Amino acid sequence: MDKLIEGYRHFRGTTWPDRRALFEKLAREGQRPRALVLACSDSRVDPTMVFDAAPGEMFVVRNVANLVPPYMPDANYHGTSAALEFGVCVLEVPDLIVMGHAMCGGIHALLRGYRDPTSDFVSDWIQIAAPARDRVLTCTAVDQAQQACEYEAVKLTLANLKTFPWIAQRVRDGRLHLHGAYFDIRSGILELLGKDGGFAPA
Repeated sequence: MDKLIEGYRHFRGTTWPDRRALFEKLAREGQRPRALVLACSDSRVDPTMVFDAAPGEMFVVRNVANLVPPYMPDANYHGTSAALEFGVCVLEVPDLIVMGHAMCGGIHALLRGYRDPTSDFVSDWIQIAAPARDRVLTCTAVDQAQQACEYEAVKLTLANLKTFPWIAQRVRDGRLHLHGAYFDIRSGILELLGKDGGFAPA
């Protein structure tokens, strides 16, 4: 905690004065982010850093393995779906980016099982990506399965997003554009999903 407080003091002493006018404007006028980014909770992958975004530019939703369940409104708690609803329906972002990444622990657990006691929530959550795993394991060598499944999880999340009626409608009428992306933390390269279904460097 001491290191974090030290970081805050550096922010307050150096970054805050430089960005004060921006923060005051955001406080006064509210947020109007240019994109919603759905990313993994992995501490090595920071979407605002990858896209060099300033405060107020991106509405970021993070969870294990950057997954979205299919649309399923019920009495259960749906943190990711609630954040999507707010970003799309209230903030009306024009772009929604699903960003997967290399060396994803959630995907690794999906492919190889769980070493840690994560039976309360993680094991069930990661099963959202089971169709991606199954597609990969039928046609991919074991040593290539990790990255292939990370790619497929992005595609699966994009497909699940289209099951939300207020996302699908906005995509149809051109108010919302969906994008797939993949960040390699080893090389710093960001890849984008093309219309051909493949990923290529941005």
